[in-house]
Amino acid sequence: MKLHTLKPAKGSIKLKKRIARGQGSGKGGTSTRGHKGAQSRSGYSKKFGFEGGQMPLQRRVPKFGFRSPNRINTKPINLDVLQKLVDKEKLKEINPKVLINNGLANNNSLIKILGRGKLKSKINISSHLFSKFAINAIERLGGKVKIISND
Repeated sequence: MKLHTLKPAKGSIKLKKRIARGQGSGKGGTSTRGHKGAQSRSGYSKKFGFEGGQMPLQRRVPKFGFRSPNRINTKPINLDVLQKLVDKEKLKEINPKVLINNGLANNNSLIKILGRGKLKSKINISSHLFSKFAINAIERLGGKVKIISND
């Protein structure tokens, strides 16, 4: 046996159909593309969402919603979450570093304290933003609210 005599087994290799190589190939003439129309031409590519001339779905469904380009994305944290944290860690003061260490916020997120739930302990809280209800609930128990800069 020599390298130049090696051949694949009989019937293991199939030749691909040679389209558009004359009438004798059986796939000449229109080359399986049909007669006329966009898809028969070279360079045709279907537009995204094209439905054969029917009004495409993205044009049939109405637009809705609005996102202000001036919005401020905040990380909301409610009073009940803070109360659980105080019970677990026995804290007297909460600041963004404490919240980051406990997985409630990220390093670069603006934290907003919201008023859902009950606060039972007197605690001092430092945050970027507060709701009016949260401020009232914290100060009613004798705690202090400190608003820190958004830098």
